[in-house]
Amino acid sequence: MKFDNYSIRLLTVEDLKPYFKLVEKNRSRLEDFFTGTVSKTQTLEDTKTFLVEITELVKNKKYFPYIIIDNSTGTIIGFLDLKNIDWNIPKSELGCYIDKDYSGKGITSKAFQLFCDFCFTEYNFKKLFLRTHASNHSARKVAEKCGFEIEGTIRCDYKTTSGEIVDLIYYGKLN
Repeated sequence: MKFDNYSIRLLTVEDLKPYFKLVEKNRSRLEDFFTGTVSKTQTLEDTKTFLVEITELVKNKKYFPYIIIDNSTGTIIGFLDLKNIDWNIPKSELGCYIDKDYSGKGITSKAFQLFCDFCFTEYNFKKLFLRTHASNHSARKVAEKCGFEIEGTIRCDYKTTSGEIVDLIYYGKLN
């Protein structure tokens, strides 16, 4: 997938060092709401193990991690994923984050919209959804800009890295 000067593709084990660099650079921004990523990427070796595990999940169609690349530099600048996939409905939860240096430039919204269109076409999902905390204004703005609607707030739905249990706003989009 391509847009402007960026491309989106599946994350692979070969992306180990640049992916670790992205997470490490943005760790403080990710730690509350990407607890799995943060906990499984503490070192380069941990990250390699994590990527090998992810590869297995992709083979079994249980999880699909994608990266956003700045084509002018070849740098990984963002991440999108499909998780909590239910092939019976079929539906999937989406997640995303972008490097702090690329935040606020409209790149996430464009990537997210393209990715949603791809997911509806490629995977034939009937519904895509995302969960976010009320304080994550960027994620909420991206979701709403891309046509997601608030379906409700689920109380005590997520445990942050610090151990706080928080409410999450659910957004959904139908194909």
